[in-house]
Amino acid sequence: MSHYDRTDVLRILRISGRQLAGWQKAGLVAESPSYSFFDLLQLKKVRDLRAKRVRPAVIRQSLQAMLKQVAGMENPLLEAGTFWLGSRVAFRHQGRAVEPMSGQFVMDFLPRGVVTAQSPAKLRTIRAAETAIELFAQGVALEEDPGTQLEAITCYKKALELEPAHAAAHINLGTLYYNRRDYASAEKHYRAAIEADARYALAYFDLGNVLDETGRLADAVNAYRQAISLAPTYADAHYNLALAYEKLRQPRTALRHWRAYVKLDTVGPWAVHARNQIQKILESDKLRVVYRR
Repeated sequence: MSHYDRTDVLRILRISGRQLAGWQKAGLVAESPSYSFFDLLQLKKVRDLRAKRVRPAVIRQSLQAMLKQVAGMENPLLEAGTFWLGSRVAFRHQGRAVEPMSGQFVMDFLPRGVVTAQSPAKLRTIRAAETAIELFAQGVALEEDPGTQLEAITCYKKALELEPAHAAAHINLGTLYYNRRDYASAEKHYRAAIEADARYALAYFDLGNVLDETGRLADAVNAYRQAISLAPTYADAHYNLALAYEKLRQPRTALRHWRAYVKLDTVGPWAVHARNQIQKILESDKLRVVYRR
């Protein structure tokens, strides 16, 4: 069975028809005569957030804000870990936690606040994944637990066997390898993501991180610049590009991207660091003259 009907969804997730209808009306999930495994994972996270008394409007606004916060992301409920902060929603993505409505990076809280898909064992009792999108969704769920990240790698690899041009699977697999310091494998998958989708800003950003980490600064600069050309408000790309230019001893060029970053991220430790770098650069006599002109 590749899809579930409404009765199956209510039974599996233990929710009422009224709840499901309310979430559909709030725009948290599309109304449909049948639901995929992909849909079940989204509904599971919505259900758990609602159990923490997070209002549907806040969930919807948080999802919209997250799409703006992370260039290239298509579905935050499936591509990022989710947890609650009081009455708000935060997301864990690529090792950092962010509350997207304020744009602030936050401290990651204890597991009691985490809203994930069901545990791997429970997921397998629902059904075995048969399609690339289902394998991708399982990989995202497994990735949130450090103890099952090897299983996540396996899921992403199987997804890519079925759909070699699955850009998001390449990205997530590359990031798992990057965090394990297997930079060659990470680079291979980031480049594959770009080949699959040449307008995937996140892929260029991640490739830039690998190139920077392995000492190829000029190539890293090109990758970050490409990410920014595709997504001009990509704050992290401006930040990393500024750092790369400073390593290349090009402070004047770095200044432009530090200033772009603080316009996009006005609070938090990274914004403070960016402002400090701007001040240091402007305190240079030669650069001060150039800046005044």
